[in-house]
Amino acid sequence: MSHARSEYENFKALTPDAYEVVLALGQLAAKAGLDKQLLELIKLRASQINGCAFCVQHHILLSERLGVPADKLNLVAVWREAPVFSARERAALAWTEALTLLPAGVSDEVFAEASREFSEKELMYLTSAVASINTWNRFGAAYRWSPAKRPAAANAATS
Repeated sequence: MSHARSEYENFKALTPDAYEVVLALGQLAAKAGLDKQLLELIKLRASQINGCAFCVQHHILLSERLGVPADKLNLVAVWREAPVFSARERAALAWTEALTLLPAGVSDEVFAEASREFSEKELMYLTSAVASINTWNRFGAAYRWSPAKRPAAANAATS
């Protein structure tokens, strides 16, 4: 088991200016009107790819509070094989993976799929959301932030 090198709270306390900038970038897409459940799915997927346990847990908990169905949360890692995702969600997840795995590049096919489902402005905001979660993942994975614990009442309900 790896240990935390630092914690999320330290990031906020030591570099509040950097924290505020990353936080603000992450909020733009929702403020622009993109669906909050969709945004949580893409943040979860990027966090899975980047191996950020803190962010995976954080976005699962946020998704649950927003009412994302458990089937989607359970299957987001294998979204291509799961029929529970809409065409828009699939386009967003493909876009997220392409931007997160950037050395592989963003193919014309992925761009075309995303462009069919999102307006030019929406796709720019979706890109800002992917950029933001990838930034958060860099901090969370580098410092091995500890994942949040599920509230006690939620633990009892799922046991």
